[in-house]
Amino acid sequence: MSSITPEQNDQDSLRIPVIEEQLAFGTRVVETGRGVRIHKTVSEQPVTIDERLARDEVQVKHVPVDRIVAATEAPANRYEGDTLIIPVLEEVLVVERKLRIKEELHITRTRHEERYQETVPLKAERVDVERFDEAGDAPAP
Repeated sequence: MSSITPEQNDQDSLRIPVIEEQLAFGTRVVETGRGVRIHKTVSEQPVTIDERLARDEVQVKHVPVDRIVAATEAPANRYEGDTLIIPVLEEVLVVERKLRIKEELHITRTRHEERYQETVPLKAERVDVERFDEAGDAPAP
């Protein structure tokens, strides 16, 4: 059996170094210029409104009727063409009670159209951004 001395053991063994890389990172503030200037302008442009407007008018006419009707024959509202007729009832004492149409309301609708025009201002905004270099000068146009 062979015996190994400590010197031989150092000479026979091979050492391989193990290397590991590490990364260090961070952030920093870097000034890229001195700033910006923003120009904002508001402009108005007139706009013309041209629309047709409708307006309804009603005419109420009292028409005397003075006609007796039975309580079971009370007339209902009705239309005659564009006219709405609403009977106005009244009870009267006679030898017996009857309904008499005192009057009717004749309501006629008439439509009138007219042109409406008006000029109104509309606003719009525009923004220009101007950047400055490190010397504080605005860039040449």
